[in-house]
Amino acid sequence: MNFEFFIAKRLIKGKERKSSISAPIIKIAIAAITIGMVMMIITVATGIGLQRKIREKVAAFEGHVIISSFDNNSSVETLVPISKAQDFYPEFKSVKGIRHIQGVATKAGLIRTEEDFEGVVVKGVGADYQWGDFGDYVIEGRLPNFSDDLNPEIIISDYISKRLQLGVGDKAITFFLKKNSNPKSRPNTRAFEIVGVYNSGMQEFDRSFVIADIRHIQLMNKWEENEVGRFEVLLEDFDKIEKKGNEIYKKLPSTLDAQTIAQKYGTIFEWLKLFDLNIIGIIGIIILVAGINMITALLVLILERVSLIGILKALGSSDWSIRKVFLYNASYLILVGLLLGNVLGIGLLYVQQHYGIITLNPDTYYVDKAPVYISTGYIILLNLGTMLLCMLMLLIPSFIVSKISPVKAIRFQ
Repeated sequence: MNFEFFIAKRLIKGKERKSSISAPIIKIAIAAITIGMVMMIITVATGIGLQRKIREKVAAFEGHVIISSFDNNSSVETLVPISKAQDFYPEFKSVKGIRHIQGVATKAGLIRTEEDFEGVVVKGVGADYQWGDFGDYVIEGRLPNFSDDLNPEIIISDYISKRLQLGVGDKAITFFLKKNSNPKSRPNTRAFEIVGVYNSGMQEFDRSFVIADIRHIQLMNKWEENEVGRFEVLLEDFDKIEKKGNEIYKKLPSTLDAQTIAQKYGTIFEWLKLFDLNIIGIIGIIILVAGINMITALLVLILERVSLIGILKALGSSDWSIRKVFLYNASYLILVGLLLGNVLGIGLLYVQQHYGIITLNPDTYYVDKAPVYISTGYIILLNLGTMLLCMLMLLIPSFIVSKISPVKAIRFQ
């Protein structure tokens, strides 16, 4: 055991420390580190959790990259079909990092009941559709089955269900305009059967989307069996969405376009980027406050041990050696604060994850409960970063040791 660590350990375990002048200040410093760590863990966990949750919800409806015809002009309803006979379907082998690709189509319709009606966008999906996280949004009933023969099963949102007073087992009479037909002609009619109700919390989608078998849209639009409205590409890593979007676009024929959901829903994703700045700002302020508290505690510890400093200097200890004693002492206080902060912070995150105590307005945040993302990676980085920055901040006040005269310090009372 080195000399500095031995002295610091004796100071930490000394009984007189509990009744010393510095005791309440030390407790305040530890509390500041604890509260700061709790706030940082919660800030990062909820910030990243919200970003990931919203990204998952948008991807559940649109995929990560959308391949469509230029002729559709970003229309809600698919106007020009695309053949499935493409080099990139059913596997996009020319671009790495693609998990799945699926063909879908959309068509505007109107669901009518005896008392009310609602305009909807019917999204047609087939047997190649990966429901993924969408199954987590089902609050009643089940997901429809489109892998067998054509059937009238659909799943509607909770918003539409409440708006039209329709539930699982009810018939949803839906009207569609015929393509290139006389406005006065009778529309296409489908008597869909509701087998499930979902609630994603994304009002932008929940207000409109009804999911049905793509073969209904193919029949109404007089498409071939191998024709779809667009392709949705699912990536393995969302963080590479911009790069993969460009790679996919370069591999497509000149008649097709590729658009990422970050481009299509730019407002949502620009809003999500602000969370990164908020997280950085909050962490910076918390570490600064915690560091100032630790500086105060260190200065009090030094002033309280002026006589000890004088004796150590008289015995030949260098200024840096004595500074290390107090830095070891301060590091112990920081570690105690970090330990308590981690226990409380992670404990609160687990409570929120399992019980959802903190609720949010889904119209503003797209989720009804604050989502959390718990990862040992960012928790370790927060601890190491806080420890390192606090110790660097303590190097300057510890320099006061070199200004203390041994003769005056020994006589100091």
